[in-house]
Amino acid sequence: MSYHLEGRLLEVCNCNVLCPCWIGEDPDNGTCDTIVAWRIDKGMVDGVDVGGNTIAAVAHVPGNILLGNWTAAIYVDDQASKAQEEALLKVYTGKAGGPVAELAALIGEVVSVERAPIRFNVNAGKGELTIGNNYYAELEPYLGATGGQTTLSDTVFSTVPGAPVFVGKAPVYRSKNAALGIDLNIKNHNALQSTFVFDA
Repeated sequence: MSYHLEGRLLEVCNCNVLCPCWIGEDPDNGTCDTIVAWRIDKGMVDGVDVGGNTIAAVAHVPGNILLGNWTAAIYVDDQASKAQEEALLKVYTGKAGGPVAELAALIGEVVSVERAPIRFNVNAGKGELTIGNNYYAELEPYLGATGGQTTLSDTVFSTVPGAPVFVGKAPVYRSKNAALGIDLNIKNHNALQSTFVFDA
């Protein structure tokens, strides 16, 4: 199994702004309820073109994000073909190895894997994410004194060396998953967006 994936990453959670997880510190509330979504703009997995799809993890993180033991529900874009779904799940469950396997290893339990309509309309830290009926986030970037967008670099979660991580907030963040114990409807908490390139 080999893959090349590139696209945009979105992370929204119930930490305050700015989420400490991105620099390896403990979450603001002791635990973290998050959505991480990967919009694949271009990608191949073992010869299967997976570009144009989104895969997302809704997760409860019980402590420091780097210590793992997350509990997660995985959502695959319902526009994906069966072959694309199988290819994406091989990568994002860690079976294909490489850098995504290191991320997948942080998840201790997957409570469900489902297909859902996913709308990922986020670029340069601004836009919206919708997954089915139970998950929604708006994103607004922070701006510097000259009007440029505030970014981080060289964070512990950066997947492209030198790529900017756009710092923002979520004017609205809704997430509801009984199996994960998540029921959120909050305003103006953390949101970050970046790019990724994964090769294996």
